[in-house]
Amino acid sequence: MNPTHRNIGLLAAAQSLLLANGITLVAINSLLGLQLAPDRRLATLPVTTYVIGGALSTFAAAFFMKRFGRRNGFMLGGCFALAAALLGAFAVAQGNFWLLCFATVLAGVYNAFGQQYRFAAADSVELDWKGKAISLTLAGGILGGVFGPELSKISRSLLDPPFLASYFVLAIFAMLSIFIASRLTIPPLTVAEQSQGGRPLREIARQPDIIIAVCAAVCGYATMNLLMTATPLAMDFCGLPFNDAAFVLQWHVISMFAPSFFTGDLIKRFGVKTILISGAVLMFICASVALSGVTLMHFWWTLVLLGVGWNFLFIGGTTLLSASCEPAERAKVQGTNDFIVLGTQAVTSLVAGVMIMGAGWHSLVFFALPMVALTGLVTMIFWRRR
Repeated sequence: MNPTHRNIGLLAAAQSLLLANGITLVAINSLLGLQLAPDRRLATLPVTTYVIGGALSTFAAAFFMKRFGRRNGFMLGGCFALAAALLGAFAVAQGNFWLLCFATVLAGVYNAFGQQYRFAAADSVELDWKGKAISLTLAGGILGGVFGPELSKISRSLLDPPFLASYFVLAIFAMLSIFIASRLTIPPLTVAEQSQGGRPLREIARQPDIIIAVCAAVCGYATMNLLMTATPLAMDFCGLPFNDAAFVLQWHVISMFAPSFFTGDLIKRFGVKTILISGAVLMFICASVALSGVTLMHFWWTLVLLGVGWNFLFIGGTTLLSASCEPAERAKVQGTNDFIVLGTQAVTSLVAGVMIMGAGWHSLVFFALPMVALTGLVTMIFWRRR
Protein backbone atom coordinates (compact mmCIF):
# COMPACT_ATOMS: atom_id res chain seq x y z
CA MET A 1 0.00 0.00 0.00
CA ASN A 2 1.12 3.56 -0.71
CA PRO A 3 2.75 4.83 2.55
CA THR A 4 0.79 8.10 2.38
CA HIS A 5 -2.53 6.28 2.00
CA ARG A 6 -1.57 3.89 4.80
CA ASN A 7 -0.73 6.77 7.14
CA ILE A 8 -4.00 8.57 6.37
CA GLY A 9 -5.90 5.33 7.04
CA LEU A 10 -4.15 4.92 10.40
CA LEU A 11 -4.74 8.57 11.28
CA ALA A 12 -8.44 8.16 10.44
CA ALA A 13 -8.60 5.14 12.76
CA ALA A 14 -6.87 7.12 15.51
CA GLN A 15 -9.31 9.99 14.93
CA SER A 16 -12.17 7.55 15.39
CA LEU A 17 -10.86 6.50 18.81
CA LEU A 18 -10.23 10.13 19.79
CA LEU A 19 -13.82 11.06 18.97
CA ALA A 20 -15.22 7.97 20.69
CA ASN A 21 -13.31 9.05 23.77
CA GLY A 22 -14.41 12.69 23.53
CA ILE A 23 -18.09 12.10 22.83
CA THR A 24 -18.31 9.49 25.59
CA LEU A 25 -16.81 11.95 28.06
CA VAL A 26 -19.29 14.64 27.01
CA ALA A 27 -22.21 12.20 27.24
CA ILE A 28 -21.42 10.88 30.71
CA ASN A 29 -19.46 13.57 32.54
CA SER A 30 -22.08 16.30 32.64
CA LEU A 31 -24.49 13.75 34.14
CA LEU A 32 -21.82 12.49 36.54
CA GLY A 33 -21.11 16.09 37.44
CA LEU A 34 -24.79 16.62 38.18
CA GLN A 35 -24.65 13.67 40.60
CA LEU A 36 -21.30 14.37 42.26
CA ALA A 37 -20.75 18.16 42.12
CA PRO A 38 -21.09 20.11 45.39
CA ASP A 39 -23.05 22.74 43.40
CA ARG A 40 -25.34 21.84 40.48
CA ARG A 41 -24.00 24.84 38.53
CA LEU A 42 -20.68 22.97 38.35
CA ALA A 43 -22.27 20.04 36.52
CA THR A 44 -20.31 20.68 33.32
CA LEU A 45 -17.00 21.32 35.12
CA PRO A 46 -15.65 17.81 34.31
CA VAL A 47 -16.20 18.65 30.62
CA THR A 48 -14.57 22.06 31.12
CA THR A 49 -11.48 20.57 32.80
CA TYR A 50 -11.21 18.16 29.85
CA VAL A 51 -10.94 21.13 27.52
CA ILE A 52 -8.63 23.04 29.89
CA GLY A 53 -6.25 20.07 29.95
CA GLY A 54 -6.13 20.20 26.18
CA ALA A 55 -5.66 23.97 26.00
CA LEU A 56 -2.79 23.98 28.49
CA SER A 57 -0.89 21.26 26.63
CA THR A 58 -1.34 22.28 22.98
CA PHE A 59 2.03 24.03 22.71
CA ALA A 60 3.81 21.20 24.52
CA ALA A 61 2.20 18.64 22.21
CA ALA A 62 3.08 20.59 19.05
CA PHE A 63 6.70 21.20 20.02
CA PHE A 64 7.15 17.65 21.35
CA MET A 65 6.19 16.33 17.93
CA LYS A 66 8.41 18.86 16.19
CA ARG A 67 11.34 17.52 18.22
CA PHE A 68 10.53 13.80 18.51
CA GLY A 69 8.18 13.14 15.58
CA ARG A 70 4.46 12.54 15.12
CA ARG A 71 4.53 8.83 15.95
CA ASN A 72 6.14 9.29 19.37
CA GLY A 73 3.84 12.20 20.14
CA PHE A 74 0.69 10.26 19.32
CA MET A 75 1.88 7.29 21.39
CA LEU A 76 2.51 9.58 24.36
CA GLY A 77 -0.96 11.04 23.95
CA GLY A 78 -2.42 7.53 24.10
CA CYS A 79 -0.58 6.93 27.38
CA PHE A 80 -2.27 10.02 28.85
CA ALA A 81 -5.62 8.66 27.65
CA LEU A 82 -4.99 5.35 29.42
CA ALA A 83 -4.01 7.08 32.68
CA ALA A 84 -7.09 9.32 32.46
CA ALA A 85 -9.46 6.40 31.92
CA LEU A 86 -8.11 4.38 34.86
CA LEU A 87 -8.09 7.40 37.18
CA GLY A 88 -11.61 8.31 36.03
CA ALA A 89 -12.83 4.81 36.86
CA PHE A 90 -11.33 5.13 40.34
CA ALA A 91 -12.95 8.57 40.80
CA VAL A 92 -16.38 7.22 39.82
CA ALA A 93 -15.98 4.24 42.15
CA GLN A 94 -15.09 6.61 45.02
CA GLY A 95 -17.71 9.21 44.11
CA ASN A 96 -14.97 11.86 44.11
CA PHE A 97 -15.95 14.85 41.97
CA TRP A 98 -12.59 16.66 42.11
CA LEU A 99 -10.62 13.53 41.24
CA LEU A 100 -12.95 13.05 38.27
CA CYS A 101 -12.11 16.58 37.13
CA PHE A 102 -8.38 15.83 37.38
CA ALA A 103 -8.87 12.65 35.33
CA THR A 104 -10.52 14.67 32.57
CA VAL A 105 -7.58 17.11 32.62
CA LEU A 106 -5.35 14.14 31.68
CA ALA A 107 -7.85 13.14 29.00
CA GLY A 108 -7.54 16.69 27.68
CA VAL A 109 -3.79 16.21 27.21
CA TYR A 110 -4.61 13.22 24.98
CA ASN A 111 -6.99 15.47 23.06
CA ALA A 112 -4.22 18.05 22.55
CA PHE A 113 -2.03 15.42 20.89
CA GLY A 114 -5.01 14.04 18.96
CA GLN A 115 -5.84 17.48 17.55
CA GLN A 116 -2.63 17.10 15.54
CA TYR A 117 -3.96 14.11 13.55
CA ARG A 118 -5.42 16.40 10.90
CA PHE A 119 -2.21 18.44 10.66
CA ALA A 120 -0.15 15.26 10.34
CA ALA A 121 -2.34 14.24 7.40
CA ALA A 122 -2.07 17.66 5.76
CA ASP A 123 1.70 17.80 6.19
CA SER A 124 2.18 14.46 4.43
CA VAL A 125 0.57 15.42 1.07
CA GLU A 126 0.94 18.01 -1.67
CA LEU A 127 -0.73 21.42 -1.37
CA ASP A 128 -3.65 20.56 -3.69
CA TRP A 129 -4.52 17.50 -1.60
CA LYS A 130 -4.37 19.02 1.87
CA GLY A 131 -8.14 19.54 2.08
CA LYS A 132 -8.78 15.98 0.93
CA ALA A 133 -6.28 14.50 3.41
CA ILE A 134 -7.76 16.51 6.29
CA SER A 135 -11.29 15.49 5.27
CA LEU A 136 -10.47 11.77 5.05
CA THR A 137 -8.71 11.83 8.42
CA LEU A 138 -11.61 13.59 10.12
CA ALA A 139 -14.02 11.18 8.41
CA GLY A 140 -12.68 8.55 10.79
CA GLY A 141 -14.70 10.32 13.47
CA ILE A 142 -17.85 8.72 12.06
CA LEU A 143 -17.01 5.40 13.71
CA GLY A 144 -16.31 7.20 16.96
CA GLY A 145 -19.65 8.97 16.65
CA VAL A 146 -21.47 5.65 16.23
CA PHE A 147 -19.67 3.51 18.77
CA GLY A 148 -18.98 6.09 21.48
CA PRO A 149 -22.61 6.83 22.47
CA GLU A 150 -23.64 3.20 21.87
CA LEU A 151 -20.96 1.91 24.21
CA SER A 152 -21.85 4.55 26.79
CA LYS A 153 -25.46 3.30 26.72
CA ILE A 154 -24.42 -0.36 26.94
CA SER A 155 -21.74 0.15 29.59
CA ARG A 156 -23.68 2.60 31.73
CA SER A 157 -25.15 -0.04 34.03
CA LEU A 158 -22.72 -2.94 33.57
CA LEU A 159 -20.99 -2.13 36.85
CA ASP A 160 -22.01 -0.28 39.97
CA PRO A 161 -21.90 2.72 40.32
CA PRO A 162 -23.26 3.78 36.91
CA PHE A 163 -20.71 4.77 34.26
CA LEU A 164 -17.85 2.92 35.97
CA ALA A 165 -17.68 0.43 33.09
CA SER A 166 -17.70 3.31 30.60
CA TYR A 167 -14.30 4.37 31.84
CA PHE A 168 -12.94 0.85 31.46
CA VAL A 169 -14.12 0.93 27.83
CA LEU A 170 -12.18 4.18 27.39
CA ALA A 171 -9.07 2.43 28.73
CA ILE A 172 -9.41 -0.16 25.95
CA PHE A 173 -9.76 2.65 23.39
CA ALA A 174 -6.57 4.22 24.76
CA MET A 175 -4.57 1.02 24.33
CA LEU A 176 -5.81 0.69 20.75
CA SER A 177 -4.76 4.27 20.00
CA ILE A 178 -1.24 3.56 21.27
CA PHE A 179 -1.00 0.51 19.01
CA ILE A 180 -2.25 2.42 15.95
CA ALA A 181 0.19 5.29 16.56
CA SER A 182 3.07 2.81 16.75
CA ARG A 183 2.37 1.75 13.14
CA LEU A 184 2.69 5.27 11.64
CA THR A 185 5.62 5.98 9.32
CA ILE A 186 5.51 9.77 9.04
CA PRO A 187 9.01 11.16 8.36
CA PRO A 188 10.26 13.56 11.06
CA LEU A 189 11.32 17.10 10.26
CA THR A 190 14.88 17.59 9.12
CA VAL A 191 17.48 18.92 11.57
CA ALA A 192 17.34 22.28 9.79
CA GLU A 193 13.53 22.45 10.03
CA GLN A 194 13.70 21.53 13.74
CA SER A 195 16.22 24.27 14.49
CA GLN A 196 14.59 27.01 12.42
CA GLY A 197 11.68 29.01 13.74
CA GLY A 198 10.53 30.68 10.55
CA ARG A 199 8.86 34.08 10.57
CA PRO A 200 7.82 35.74 13.86
CA LEU A 201 4.35 34.70 14.98
CA ARG A 202 3.24 38.35 14.94
CA GLU A 203 4.06 38.58 11.23
CA ILE A 204 2.33 35.29 10.42
CA ALA A 205 -0.77 36.35 12.36
CA ARG A 206 -1.28 39.39 10.10
CA GLN A 207 -1.98 37.22 7.06
CA PRO A 208 -5.67 37.40 6.05
CA ASP A 209 -5.78 33.63 5.51
CA ILE A 210 -4.50 33.00 9.04
CA ILE A 211 -7.05 35.40 10.54
CA ILE A 212 -9.91 33.75 8.65
CA ALA A 213 -8.69 30.25 9.50
CA VAL A 214 -8.38 30.91 13.24
CA CYS A 215 -11.69 32.78 13.40
CA ALA A 216 -13.53 29.96 11.61
CA ALA A 217 -12.04 27.29 13.86
CA VAL A 218 -12.57 29.24 17.09
CA CYS A 219 -16.13 30.43 16.42
CA GLY A 220 -17.19 27.12 14.89
CA TYR A 221 -15.80 25.09 17.77
CA ALA A 222 -17.10 27.51 20.43
CA THR A 223 -20.65 27.41 19.04
CA MET A 224 -20.60 23.66 18.58
CA ASN A 225 -19.16 23.01 22.05
CA LEU A 226 -21.56 25.39 23.79
CA LEU A 227 -24.66 23.70 22.37
CA MET A 228 -23.32 20.13 22.45
CA THR A 229 -22.19 20.34 26.10
CA ALA A 230 -25.55 21.72 27.23
CA THR A 231 -27.69 19.30 25.22
CA PRO A 232 -27.60 16.28 27.61
CA LEU A 233 -28.61 18.55 30.50
CA ALA A 234 -31.27 20.37 28.47
CA MET A 235 -32.80 17.06 27.35
CA ASP A 236 -32.71 15.74 30.90
CA PHE A 237 -34.54 18.85 32.14
CA CYS A 238 -37.14 18.36 29.38
CA GLY A 239 -37.87 14.85 30.68
CA LEU A 240 -36.11 12.99 27.86
CA PRO A 241 -34.20 9.81 28.89
CA PHE A 242 -30.42 9.31 28.70
CA ASN A 243 -30.78 6.98 25.70
CA ASP A 244 -32.37 9.83 23.74
CA ALA A 245 -29.48 12.13 24.65
CA ALA A 246 -26.96 9.48 23.58
CA PHE A 247 -28.90 9.04 20.31
CA VAL A 248 -28.81 12.78 19.58
CA LEU A 249 -25.09 13.02 20.40
CA GLN A 250 -24.43 10.00 18.21
CA TRP A 251 -26.04 11.65 15.19
CA HIS A 252 -24.36 14.94 16.03
CA VAL A 253 -20.91 13.35 15.76
CA ILE A 254 -21.89 11.50 12.58
CA SER A 255 -23.01 14.82 11.06
CA MET A 256 -19.72 16.39 12.16
CA PHE A 257 -17.62 13.87 10.27
CA ALA A 258 -19.72 12.21 7.54
CA PRO A 259 -19.47 15.34 5.33
CA SER A 260 -15.68 14.90 5.48
CA PHE A 261 -15.92 12.38 2.64
CA PHE A 262 -16.79 15.23 0.26
CA THR A 263 -15.84 18.49 2.03
CA GLY A 264 -12.34 18.36 0.56
CA ASP A 265 -13.77 17.97 -2.95
CA LEU A 266 -16.21 20.83 -2.32
CA ILE A 267 -13.32 23.06 -1.26
CA LYS A 268 -11.41 22.24 -4.46
CA ARG A 269 -14.48 22.95 -6.60
CA PHE A 270 -16.08 25.98 -4.95
CA GLY A 271 -13.26 27.44 -2.84
CA VAL A 272 -12.74 27.78 0.90
CA LYS A 273 -14.70 31.04 1.18
CA THR A 274 -17.92 29.45 -0.07
CA ILE A 275 -17.56 26.51 2.32
CA LEU A 276 -16.91 28.79 5.32
CA ILE A 277 -19.93 30.97 4.55
CA SER A 278 -22.07 27.84 4.08
CA GLY A 279 -20.93 26.58 7.48
CA ALA A 280 -21.98 29.82 9.17
CA VAL A 281 -25.39 29.75 7.44
CA LEU A 282 -26.00 26.17 8.58
CA MET A 283 -25.27 27.18 12.16
CA PHE A 284 -27.81 30.01 11.93
CA ILE A 285 -30.42 27.52 10.69
CA CYS A 286 -29.56 25.15 13.54
CA ALA A 287 -30.13 27.95 16.07
CA SER A 288 -33.54 28.66 14.53
CA VAL A 289 -34.53 25.03 14.94
CA ALA A 290 -33.30 25.03 18.56
CA LEU A 291 -35.47 28.05 19.35
CA SER A 292 -38.59 26.52 17.79
CA GLY A 293 -39.12 23.64 20.26
CA VAL A 294 -37.69 21.14 22.76
CA THR A 295 -38.89 17.76 21.47
CA LEU A 296 -36.51 14.92 20.64
CA MET A 297 -36.56 15.81 16.93
CA HIS A 298 -35.88 19.49 17.64
CA PHE A 299 -32.74 18.51 19.53
CA TRP A 300 -31.84 15.98 16.79
CA TRP A 301 -32.14 18.49 13.93
CA THR A 302 -30.32 21.16 15.94
CA LEU A 303 -27.27 18.99 16.55
CA VAL A 304 -27.23 17.47 13.06
CA LEU A 305 -27.18 20.92 11.40
CA LEU A 306 -24.68 22.09 14.02
CA GLY A 307 -22.39 19.18 13.14
CA VAL A 308 -22.41 19.85 9.38
CA GLY A 309 -21.82 23.57 9.94
CA TRP A 310 -18.89 22.80 12.23
CA ASN A 311 -17.43 20.43 9.62
CA PHE A 312 -17.40 23.12 6.93
CA LEU A 313 -15.89 25.73 9.27
CA PHE A 314 -13.29 23.43 10.80
CA ILE A 315 -12.04 21.73 7.63
CA GLY A 316 -12.08 25.01 5.72
CA GLY A 317 -10.14 26.75 8.48
CA THR A 318 -7.63 23.91 8.87
CA THR A 319 -7.00 23.82 5.10
CA LEU A 320 -6.26 27.55 5.06
CA LEU A 321 -4.01 27.29 8.12
CA SER A 322 -1.98 24.38 6.74
CA ALA A 323 -1.39 26.15 3.43
CA SER A 324 -0.31 29.43 5.04
CA CYS A 325 2.84 28.44 6.93
CA GLU A 326 6.19 26.80 6.24
CA PRO A 327 7.32 23.48 7.81
CA ALA A 328 9.54 25.25 10.37
CA GLU A 329 6.56 27.40 11.44
CA ARG A 330 3.99 24.62 11.82
CA ALA A 331 4.55 23.85 15.50
CA LYS A 332 4.00 27.39 16.75
CA VAL A 333 1.19 28.18 14.30
CA GLN A 334 -0.69 24.92 14.89
CA GLY A 335 -0.05 25.09 18.64
CA THR A 336 -1.31 28.67 18.83
CA ASN A 337 -4.41 27.83 16.80
CA ASP A 338 -5.30 24.85 18.98
CA PHE A 339 -4.58 26.78 22.18
CA ILE A 340 -7.07 29.48 21.17
CA VAL A 341 -9.62 26.88 20.02
CA LEU A 342 -9.37 24.76 23.17
CA GLY A 343 -9.24 27.82 25.44
CA THR A 344 -12.49 29.02 23.89
CA GLN A 345 -13.94 25.54 24.35
CA ALA A 346 -13.04 25.65 28.04
CA VAL A 347 -14.94 28.92 28.48
CA THR A 348 -18.00 27.72 26.56
CA SER A 349 -18.08 24.42 28.47
CA LEU A 350 -18.30 26.25 31.77
CA VAL A 351 -20.71 28.86 30.42
CA ALA A 352 -22.95 26.05 29.14
CA GLY A 353 -23.46 24.68 32.64
CA VAL A 354 -24.02 28.07 34.24
CA MET A 355 -26.44 29.28 31.56
CA ILE A 356 -28.47 26.10 31.25
CA MET A 357 -29.02 26.12 35.03
CA GLY A 358 -29.69 29.83 35.32
CA ALA A 359 -31.10 31.20 32.06
CA GLY A 360 -32.27 28.09 30.20
CA TRP A 361 -31.75 26.48 26.80
CA HIS A 362 -33.16 29.27 24.62
CA SER A 363 -30.99 31.96 26.22
CA LEU A 364 -27.94 29.80 25.65
CA VAL A 365 -28.81 29.46 21.94
CA PHE A 366 -29.15 33.25 21.61
CA PHE A 367 -25.74 33.62 23.27
CA ALA A 368 -24.14 31.55 20.47
CA LEU A 369 -25.46 33.63 17.56
CA PRO A 370 -22.87 36.49 17.66
CA MET A 371 -20.01 34.00 17.29
CA VAL A 372 -21.58 32.57 14.13
CA ALA A 373 -22.11 36.07 12.72
CA LEU A 374 -18.47 36.96 13.43
CA THR A 375 -17.24 34.02 11.33
CA GLY A 376 -19.19 35.04 8.25
CA LEU A 377 -18.32 38.73 8.65
CA VAL A 378 -14.56 38.18 9.04
CA THR A 379 -14.49 35.78 6.08
CA MET A 380 -16.23 38.23 3.75
CA ILE A 381 -14.22 41.31 4.87
CA PHE A 382 -10.78 39.77 4.55
CA TRP A 383 -11.56 37.90 1.37
CA ARG A 384 -12.70 41.11 -0.29
CA ARG A 385 -9.49 42.83 0.83
CA ARG A 386 -7.40 40.00 -0.53
